[in-house]
Amino acid sequence: MDKIAALSKCLENTGSFSLSELEQILLHCTEYRLKKDDYLLRPGMVCNSISFMLEGACYQFSPEESGERIIELYADFDCVVNPSSFFFQQPSGEFIKAFTNCRLLTLNISALHVLIGLSPVFFQLGKILQPGWFRVGFFDQAMSPKEKYNYLMENKPQILQAFPLKMIASYLKITPETLSRVRAAV
Repeated sequence: MDKIAALSKCLENTGSFSLSELEQILLHCTEYRLKKDDYLLRPGMVCNSISFMLEGACYQFSPEESGERIIELYADFDCVVNPSSFFFQQPSGEFIKAFTNCRLLTLNISALHVLIGLSPVFFQLGKILQPGWFRVGFFDQAMSPKEKYNYLMENKPQILQAFPLKMIASYLKITPETLSRVRAAV
């Protein structure tokens, strides 16, 4: 898949962009490769870019005594960003780490401002920051384990292929045993 098609797939839930607008975004991006177990973001760093996952998988987590608390899972064609650090330009309290080798397009905050200066259509890119905020209430408070798993199957099935069940369970805020029971019932 060429870069324009991959970028379009990354942005399909963000807004509607013409071919020339996608080309403008691509002109302002830098291609970046991340090796398995390398970090895209560490605590104390400010997230100053949005990355578009062309290939691979990475995850956002915070460390705990018992391991890692998974905050977000990213796979092919996802937008990778720590929304609160990016939006407020404050140091992150979390890691973003490559689970596999990754190929990303990265749009830094300065380039984003340049794009917005060119056309208001690029304000749509701000929607990328919303899923993280939405997920907090959606997954953590309101849904049953079965609803969480079904939502994941319908909206981010690539996650189910890219990550082990233990990480998916942590992401869904359920135990691996509960996830196994839900999967058996589906």
